[in-house]
Amino acid sequence: MKKVLIKLLGGEKLQMVRISLFSIVISLLVGTLIFIAIGKNPLSAYGNLFQGSGLLMKQNYAGRQNMFTDFMSFLDALTPMIFAALAVAVALKAGLFNIGVSGMMLTAGFMASITVGYSSLPAPIAKPLVLIIGMISGALVGALIGWLKYRFNINEVVSSIMINYTLMYIFTFFINTFFVDSVSRQSKTISDEARLTLVSVRAFELKFDIPLAFPLAILVAIIVWFLINRTTTGFEIQAVGLGKKAAEYAGISISKNLILAMTISGALAGLAGVTYFCGYTASIQPGVVPSMGFNAIAVALLGCCDPIGCIFASFLVTVISKGSIYMSSQQGVEIEISDLITSVILIFAACSEFLRLYIEKISMEIKDKKEVEKV
Repeated sequence: MKKVLIKLLGGEKLQMVRISLFSIVISLLVGTLIFIAIGKNPLSAYGNLFQGSGLLMKQNYAGRQNMFTDFMSFLDALTPMIFAALAVAVALKAGLFNIGVSGMMLTAGFMASITVGYSSLPAPIAKPLVLIIGMISGALVGALIGWLKYRFNINEVVSSIMINYTLMYIFTFFINTFFVDSVSRQSKTISDEARLTLVSVRAFELKFDIPLAFPLAILVAIIVWFLINRTTTGFEIQAVGLGKKAAEYAGISISKNLILAMTISGALAGLAGVTYFCGYTASIQPGVVPSMGFNAIAVALLGCCDPIGCIFASFLVTVISKGSIYMSSQQGVEIEISDLITSVILIFAACSEFLRLYIEKISMEIKDKKEVEKV
């Protein structure tokens, strides 16, 4: 068994990619067993997930709808997930566990909504402003967490969780007091001019949504990859993450890079917030922090904390979450089944570092055994 694991997952080249793929395969097998246990065809159920995401054709469509319209809606949901996963990945590169992505998203969405979303600014001005305000808002929250970590050695997990809920209650108060919609009991819907999704666009006898920020998400992922892997700043951030004492001995500023990494992470989380609250949903539900911010932690791990890997990991998780409603209706099962499959994938993704260390351990044992045999 150990030799099989070594063959499948051993070696340094693309090891984390193989471990991520291994996690996905095991998770899908677990999902297959779940579907079999409840008397459903696993292939049909997984096919429904792809159909619900617009990656496969459904049997029937409503008026002005087809596979393309479903796929555009899928991209709209995928966009904030990519940004959120990138936010977590950058922080992890610096050795920081950013569990405050949800709070940063909420801050960015709220600030962009009240400053631009409810204004009468024209679209060419409003849409860029929404992105800029979102980035700045998220970056400020991230910088605060990074500063608390360096200045007072407050664990970023503790500070970010406390900040998440502090911000949630503050924004809930303001929404319920000044910006609530009396019908939906959510915040008022932002103007179409400020929204980062073009809604109900009519073309080719279809009606679909266009996520304007999706190309930006891909571009930002490439920029972040270049920053981390091809610049001095990225090298210093990774050095601090690998070992603060060694980095400090080499003359790298610990304070600067901790705060910088969290600031960049916060800016990315801010982009996730505005593409979610000012794009995908167009309003904010009071008293709730977006679960996407927490899911992004495991998505980043599934993507090996690599910016390009985060795109593919976000794609997979969004397929399952977005296609779950259609799968549930077609298979006659609870929608929570898809959440269970997602949870299993994320659990195995979170165990990727353990798998890597375990493979390294048994590799050393096999190597030592061979050396003893030679003697």
